[in-house]
Amino acid sequence: MQTYIIVAIIAYLLGSIPFGYILVRLFRKQDVRTIGSGNIGATNVARSGAKGLGIATLILDAAKGYSAVRFGFFMHPFISDYVHYDPRYEYYLAAIAAIFAILGHMYPIWLKFKGGKGVATGVGVFLALAPMAVGLVLVIFIVIVWFSRYVSLGSIIATAAFPLFAWLLYRHSMSSIIFLAAAFASFLIIVKHHQNIRRLLAGTEHRLGEKKSEVRA
Repeated sequence: MQTYIIVAIIAYLLGSIPFGYILVRLFRKQDVRTIGSGNIGATNVARSGAKGLGIATLILDAAKGYSAVRFGFFMHPFISDYVHYDPRYEYYLAAIAAIFAILGHMYPIWLKFKGGKGVATGVGVFLALAPMAVGLVLVIFIVIVWFSRYVSLGSIIATAAFPLFAWLLYRHSMSSIIFLAAAFASFLIIVKHHQNIRRLLAGTEHRLGEKKSEVRA
C-alpha cells in the first residue's frame, strides 16, 4: 500500500508542475492566467504571442505525464509483497500514476488548484500506456482541426477515441485496469472542456487563427 501512495503523490507532484505558467512568467513577464482563456496549457500559452513557448509547454506537459507513468512502472518491484509477484501490480501502479498526473495538471497545488485541461499531459500519459493508439488519435485530431479549425473539438474527440483504440490494439497484451484508467483519464479531460463544449454548441468557440473580434456572438 505504501508504494501505491508514493506513486500517487509523486505522479501528482509531477503533473502539477505548471510549465505554461512558469515559461510565460520567465520569458514574457506575464501571468498566462490573465491571457485569452486563462488556461495554463499550450494553446493559451501560444496566445501570449510566443508560439515557441506554446510548443515548449506542450512538450514539457506531455513529458511530465509520460514520466509519471514510467515512474509507476519502475516502482513495481518495490511493493511490499513483490515476493508473490503478480504482473498486474505494475499495471495498477501505472494506472494510479496516469490518473494522478492528470489530476495534478488540472488541480496544481502551486496555483491554488486551478490548472489546465490535461490534454498535453494526457498525451504523455497515453504515450506511456499505449503509444500506437496515440498515433491513431493524433491523426483524428489533425483531421478534425484541419477541417473545423476547432482545437477543442479535435482534443475532445481524439481524447474520447483513445480508450477504444487502446483496447483494440492492446486488449490481448494489457491488463484491463489500464483501459479503465485510460477511460477515466479521458473522462476527466472531456469534463474539463465543459466550457468549450458549451461554446461549440452555441457557435461561439474560438477557431484556430481567428481573432477575438471575428468570433461569432
